[in-house]
Amino acid sequence: MYRNEVGRFRARAIAGTSNDPGAPLWSASQAFRLITLVYAVGYQVVTVDNYTNQRLSWFFVALTAVWSGVSALLLARNSVPRSWVVIADQVVVIGLMASTRLVADHDWYSTHQTLPTTLWVTNAVISAAILRGPLVGVLTGAGIAAVSAVVRDQLNLDLWADATAPVLISAGLALGMASNTAIRAHDQLERAIRLAAATEERERLAREVHDGVLQVLAYVRRRGNEIGGPTTELADKAGEQEVALRVLISEQGLGADSDAGGAAVDLRPLLRTQARQTVSVSTPGEPVLVGRWVGGELAAAVATALSNVELHAGPGAKAYVLLEDVGADVIVSVRDDGSGIPAGRLVAAEAEGRMGVAKSIRGRIDALGGTATLLTEPDGGTEWEFQVPTGLGKE
Repeated sequence: MYRNEVGRFRARAIAGTSNDPGAPLWSASQAFRLITLVYAVGYQVVTVDNYTNQRLSWFFVALTAVWSGVSALLLARNSVPRSWVVIADQVVVIGLMASTRLVADHDWYSTHQTLPTTLWVTNAVISAAILRGPLVGVLTGAGIAAVSAVVRDQLNLDLWADATAPVLISAGLALGMASNTAIRAHDQLERAIRLAAATEERERLAREVHDGVLQVLAYVRRRGNEIGGPTTELADKAGEQEVALRVLISEQGLGADSDAGGAAVDLRPLLRTQARQTVSVSTPGEPVLVGRWVGGELAAAVATALSNVELHAGPGAKAYVLLEDVGADVIVSVRDDGSGIPAGRLVAAEAEGRMGVAKSIRGRIDALGGTATLLTEPDGGTEWEFQVPTGLGKE
């Protein structure tokens, strides 16, 4: 777990990501807020002579500047819950818009922008859209446009004849969609980071186990078979535990990725853990994605097939594992150059209660909705071909 976290943080640092998917949008929106403040102050300088209460209008402009700075810092740094700041933003914006009636007469405010300009007011819509998505952005834009119409006493006119409503609603829709896109992209990147960390940990564990425990188990199995007699049972037990351990290593990555929320895993590393001196594993250059359960069951079936090669194919036999991606299905072939399976041997083994082929191989593949084809000849080697659906879109 600790190594997975280290790998995740390292990958995050390389990718330049953070825990906040909307951080770039928040930073950009606050830069926009400060730019619109400059416009609002410039508008005040140009129009102040038309106000009936110029001193009060400067107070409201100063309040606009103070709130712009405070809200920009709070929203960019996320030092307090952004939802509180966004709600306060709506209240301040509506209050400043309403204050237009306190500083100007009807003839002025009914034909001009409200304080502190429509462009600055757009910031409240943008913040709501980034926080809650396009629907809230559109509703906030429509609501503030309605407030502007009420303050300017323009409810008797077509709202769409004025640019205020289209601008605010369009800004809410666009920024809300951008926020949703950023969140989805961030989630996908997080899943990729977790998968990369899990794969790194799985491969590290496979190397360490292969250099130690698996080699000892393989040695015990081989020497037990060479000595014969009572030690054959010990060799069989060692072989069974070697297979179980290889399957465990293969499935370790599935558990590490279970919190990622995704249904797919790359089958390639699950099969590569089976590689050793007598086993060659060939996989495509691109990821071969299958469902988590499909990946675990296929890896277990391959491990059992390879165990049978080591136990029964004869000394010096080598095995070859080939993975193919054919679209909706994957094909895994396990071929060896050993002595093959004598006619009737599988039936006799099943009658004796040895269910390795019947359950560990055919049973697993049948449960996946696939087919397991066995080709063998005496002294001609053995080949298993597993063709199963990827299992994606069914979990």
